[in-house]
Amino acid sequence: MITFDLACNQHHRFEGWFRNREDFDAQLAGGLIACPLCGSSRVEKQLSAVSVHVGRRSAPALPPPAAPSGSQPGHQPASAPSAAAASGQRPPGVPAQPFFQALTQFLETQFEDVGSRFADEARKVESGEAVARNIRGTTTPEEEAELREEGVEFLKVAVPKYDA
Repeated sequence: MITFDLACNQHHRFEGWFRNREDFDAQLAGGLIACPLCGSSRVEKQLSAVSVHVGRRSAPALPPPAAPSGSQPGHQPASAPSAAAASGQRPPGVPAQPFFQALTQFLETQFEDVGSRFADEARKVESGEAVARNIRGTTTPEEEAELREEGVEFLKVAVPKYDA
């Protein structure tokens, strides 16, 4: 199952669940996906965003990327993703899809997914009520505003979703 953030030509955002990308593509081509607010079938995928709690300490560095096929053993590409990727910014010269796949893998392996409990967990980590750890999850715009007002540091990262 794959979830896509979608938007219609009227800029209404909504979510769609599909068996895989091919299922999404087939339904989109067949005009079977429509905005639940206005009924428009002119729909496009959007970037999906997650929030990560970075606390008062710096985020860990990204692991080195896998060597491209055909590269020499021990050869490190000159433009490999670095800790700058933790900010969600792609280093110059790094192709987008491999960068976002590496960023997604990094977030999934180095940050605990707390889902919609992100705001509460970030507050607990920040106050010392919970063990300090890297967390990721989702927030509402209201929760984001509250966290900012409370001085809880977090980073919102938009990452595309890829089929497994």
